[in-house]
Amino acid sequence: MDRMLYVAMTGARQTLQAQALVSHNLANANTVGFRLDMADFRSMPVFSDHGLPSRVYSMAERPGIDLKSGKIMTTGRDLDVAIQGEGWIAIQAPDGSEAYTRAGDLQLDTNGMLKTATGHPVLGEGGPISIPPAEKIEIGADGIISIRPLGESSANLVEVGRIRLVKPSDANPLYKDEAGFMRTRDGSAAPPDSSVRLLAGALEGSNVNPAEALVNMIESARRFEMQIKMMKTAEENSSATNQLLRLE
Repeated sequence: MDRMLYVAMTGARQTLQAQALVSHNLANANTVGFRLDMADFRSMPVFSDHGLPSRVYSMAERPGIDLKSGKIMTTGRDLDVAIQGEGWIAIQAPDGSEAYTRAGDLQLDTNGMLKTATGHPVLGEGGPISIPPAEKIEIGADGIISIRPLGESSANLVEVGRIRLVKPSDANPLYKDEAGFMRTRDGSAAPPDSSVRLLAGALEGSNVNPAEALVNMIESARRFEMQIKMMKTAEENSSATNQLLRLE
């Protein structure tokens, strides 16, 4: 009876963890450049002191993320960029290391530093990009940032930097860390890739399907209810067995 109770208990606990992941995806359905976290279950043996598996428990895990592209939305804003096809924008994580994002809603702080909407510096060929005061800012498809200095004519454009665009190889793919940053598996900086193209004046939305995420949420809730019913059934069976033993 304890085996049935153990399986149901671990299943309920791991279902709650999977439900939290689905809730996270659903909450980011409108987050620019967000990539859906996938969830999966598997059974794991529990070994006894003698080295033989005496129990089996359920384990929820995140096998990876969904890398398919989100919907492109036209905004017309100069600092909004969307990556066309594969590729990533290099940013500086809080610990100073290099990370990657698809969120192209860029901003300028009071010091002229180019940052993401979440406040992380955008990296160029020589580090974080700083843009001097300008009447207009243009970002090319190749990531080159050009400005029209204050008081200059529209024909006078000056190149001030280039966004570092990368496309990690299959040998060193990206993963999402606990803080939500995309990083290479070995922690090294991915080399720039000239084939990555930007679309200015547009943003890429999340690739989360809200309807599908909501269905997954309902399925998780029903799965949790089923595990709780199994635990109650195990308790009832145990009580019935104890009554039979007392009759003897």
